Amino acid sequence: MSEVKIAAESRSEFGKGAARRIRRENKVPAVVYGHGGEPVHITLPGHELQLALRTPNVLLTLDIEGKTQLAIPKAVQRDAIKGFLEHVDLLLVKSGEKVNVEVYVHTEGDLAPGAFLLEHVLSTLTVEAEATHIPESVTVSIEGLEAGASILAKDITLPEGTTLAIDEDAVVLQVLAAQSEEPADDSAAESTEA
Repeated sequence: MSEVKIAAESRSEFGKGAARRIRRENKVPAVVYGHGGEPVHITLPGHELQLALRTPNVLLTLDIEGKTQLAIPKAVQRDAIKGFLEHVDLLLVKSGEKVNVEVYVHTEGDLAPGAFLLEHVLSTLTVEAEATHIPESVTVSIEGLEAGASILAKDITLPEGTTLAIDEDAVVLQVLAAQSEEPADDSAAESTEA
């Protein structure tokens, strides 16, 4: 799990105009909430935040005017065309606290010989983990699986201290037989031409 320290500034201006001014300064408007407190509106440095968010489930150590708080990204809004950050929602967490997060499912190994397709029914798993020990991803072996085989959520080995937060019988991966196209019937084509 990656932890990144970022200096934040409190903000008192709200609305589209204020958000545009903040973005012109290469900063990102954000809100921090959690633990039953009032939401705190802050501004974060755009480049540092962009780099931090490249790591899945990054833990941010926010320095808000001398006060340090831990937070994880809960919602990230990006510009649909240019991809720059428009707004970020952060959830306050404490060391030892359990949180529900989504982790990516990676596969390793090769399917059984033959024409098979691997379908990712779920590309992420919702798990419960300690806020300071969130796994970035889980790895699943697909070595030797044949058509018709499936891997359920309960079949995936999770890191220590991490538990499933979804139905354990949910299908995560399944192997399908590749369908081939039937060759066109040449005699039918010739009769239509005549």
